[in-house]
Amino acid sequence: MTQPNTEPAYTRNTPSAAGQIWFDGRIVPHEQAVVSVLTHAMHYGTSVFEGIRAYATDRGAAVFRLREHAQRLNDSAKIIGMRSPFTVEQIEQAIVETVRVNGHTSCYIRPLLWYGSESLGVDPRKNTVHGMVATLPWGTYLGDEAVRKGARLMTSSWRRSPGDVMPTKAKAGGNYINSVLARVEAGENGFDEALLLDKEGFVAEGSGENIFVLRGDVLYPIAHSVNLRGITRDSVIKLATWMGVEVRPTMATRDELYTADEVFMVGTAAEVTPIASIDRRPIGSGAAGPFSLKMRETYLDAVSGKLPDFDDWLTYVDG
Repeated sequence: MTQPNTEPAYTRNTPSAAGQIWFDGRIVPHEQAVVSVLTHAMHYGTSVFEGIRAYATDRGAAVFRLREHAQRLNDSAKIIGMRSPFTVEQIEQAIVETVRVNGHTSCYIRPLLWYGSESLGVDPRKNTVHGMVATLPWGTYLGDEAVRKGARLMTSSWRRSPGDVMPTKAKAGGNYINSVLARVEAGENGFDEALLLDKEGFVAEGSGENIFVLRGDVLYPIAHSVNLRGITRDSVIKLATWMGVEVRPTMATRDELYTADEVFMVGTAAEVTPIASIDRRPIGSGAAGPFSLKMRETYLDAVSGKLPDFDDWLTYVDG
């Protein structure tokens, strides 16, 4: 009997899986998409990026909410003072072209803008802004077992950076050292993922996910000023409303999550992942909750073109 794959999807990728990469306007083999070791972004985290998925549908591969992701990439650049050399439309075209040339039916997509190597001083304004798009095969982010049984979270000792310290509405490379520290801490302590609080003790988000809480018949998306504006979060709110569920965004402390009926997290990589426990306290029954699993099923139906009401979320690679 085939055993479920419990290994996180991202650990199974190798560089060769990237195939062809869009690099400053040209499609090149991944081994030719190289940068200098003096690249500014490598030293100071001066890059912005997106995580996007393309899904298999009856009409071929379809990129999920392409326009919103391409716009957010350029918005992130603007927030950190980077002048993107590409329009939103050019970014969209680059993404579709890269998915098509690699022949993916489904994949994870990583667009990136970064400062180059002309100057190593902290001020990056003399440096060229480069762009690339890579596509990779990508399955269940935390592994199939985390979805089937529910993920195990721990509250990280690392707090989410406040908006007056780092530009939290930018999906910037430098911001993610905060997430890296929290995620590694969780893994080394035997958990699947980290839960980050703000400096006042309110729940912010996971290392790369937004958090939802179900209590009774009401769904509470965790709202916080430091959170990235999640495209998957927005999608789940719209789907829940379409399903007839009452949605009330709220702030919460972690003890309020402990006593919830269900908790789940959402993101491009995580999609919709149920949470079984936080800090070794069972959430609800201590297993993946029925509403969380139903929301995951509905979300996957939407992204794979099975819900006509949400077809405008999909950009079909073959038109």
